[in-house]
Amino acid sequence: MDHSRIFDCSSLTVNSDHIIERMHILIAPNAFKNSLTANEAAAAIGRGLARSRLVATSECFPVGDGGDGTGDLLIQHLHGQGIPAEARDPLGRKRSTYFGLIQPHTAIIEMANASGLRLLNPVELDPLHASSYGAGELIRAALDHHAKRIIIGMGGSATVDGGTGILQALGARFLNSQGQPLDDLPARLPDLDSIDLSGLDPRLGTTELIVLCDVINPLAGAEGAAAVFGPQKGASPAAVRQLETGLGRLARVITRQTGKEMATLPRTGTAGGAAAGLYGLTQANLVSGIDYFLEITDFDTALARSTHVITGEGSIDEQTLQGKGPFGVARHAKAHGLPVIALAGRIPAEISAGLKEYFDMLMPITSEPLELAEALRLTAVNLERTAVQLGDWLAAR
Repeated sequence: MDHSRIFDCSSLTVNSDHIIERMHILIAPNAFKNSLTANEAAAAIGRGLARSRLVATSECFPVGDGGDGTGDLLIQHLHGQGIPAEARDPLGRKRSTYFGLIQPHTAIIEMANASGLRLLNPVELDPLHASSYGAGELIRAALDHHAKRIIIGMGGSATVDGGTGILQALGARFLNSQGQPLDDLPARLPDLDSIDLSGLDPRLGTTELIVLCDVINPLAGAEGAAAVFGPQKGASPAAVRQLETGLGRLARVITRQTGKEMATLPRTGTAGGAAAGLYGLTQANLVSGIDYFLEITDFDTALARSTHVITGEGSIDEQTLQGKGPFGVARHAKAHGLPVIALAGRIPAEISAGLKEYFDMLMPITSEPLELAEALRLTAVNLERTAVQLGDWLAAR
């Protein structure tokens, strides 16, 4: 297990020699994409508050909404263990990786550990041929460890294959009109005619599959997996059209064989449509990543002992209200009557009424215009500096 990705900051306190019981700050950020993990962001905020004039205690509770890193956070919060495993990366190369095991019989899989963007160099991005097969190998490894519930964090994938790779690893076969297997997926998905499930791992029938979704996008259409996420994973306009055709074909074949309508179902576009494939061909449940995360980690108990909440991620805007991590944190905090402060690399010039309903204060962490690469490099520094300013402001109230 790559322990460098998991850092426990739960013991951080702010000026703990002078504790005021009525102020206890819960630090609950999401990851700052392409710069800091949620743990690293929480630690930076904690350091900044500790350098300020504020007299209070604090507690770090980094959160995940199904995006890359959520699985590691669940292993951390739930005191699980990392189980070594071997799985193929998006281009078919074998890699040593791991999944989490929580007793009794609950496995946690980070799809990005096998099928993630972070495993590829920018020049290797190729969503027409990148496969989620490795994520299926991790599911199979979890089944071999007698898992009866498998929680899958699906963010950060390099794939737009509708989960066909996962399902192939679990025994499904995708066939053309002559009954021949389609091996070059998802490029050849437009040729799909039927799906042979006779070899699908029978253990899936008695295993609870929970898919943590960090987006609400459907599988197909203008807001679907190919159109929205294909370009982010390296797809050209022509490749996007080919992927859209293939995913649409996949949806129609699954509907014909199972009766499940899925092309426009919310969340099926997660992880390049992998959520759709699992929903359509197994008994997988697609859930809000942040809602499930906060429930299973008992976030409300931490809120009950807090007086203020600080959250954040790279960008906070209207899209945040569609189920992103800071929104889930804020919604729970508001149910407890707590003020919520959000720190972000980018916030809107004008804060909408919707954002104001959940966030009492939105603070940008950059004080001057920066090129994106420089802003990402300085995220920890800027986050800590902003937390100092926030702490001083709270102390002056």
